[in-house]
Amino acid sequence: MRTRVRDVLRKIAFEHDLRVVSGKVGSDHVHMLVSYRPNQDISTIVQRLKGISSRVILQEFPRLRKEFWGRHFWARGYLAVSAGAITDKLIKHYIDEQAGEQVRDEDNFEV
Repeated sequence: MRTRVRDVLRKIAFEHDLRVVSGKVGSDHVHMLVSYRPNQDISTIVQRLKGISSRVILQEFPRLRKEFWGRHFWARGYLAVSAGAITDKLIKHYIDEQAGEQVRDEDNFEV
């Protein structure tokens, strides 16, 4: 399912003129380094990524509808930070090293 979540998020990003620079789908969260146009609003970007992906995943995996009945697929909040003076390479390294979680290569956004 992680690979499907990754693919769905990639597709949504492409359809909304976003560039996924790097990312990783973990067991209970996703890290994404996204490049977007200055006129795009981060809250709208996250709303689209979470909302559309939630609908798609819950339709494709019916057992999850029962598991998440009355609850949200994604957590209500999100963390968004500007890269500022930090390089993309440093952020990619951070994403790759997150909590030492066992993630297969195909679950990364850079395949």
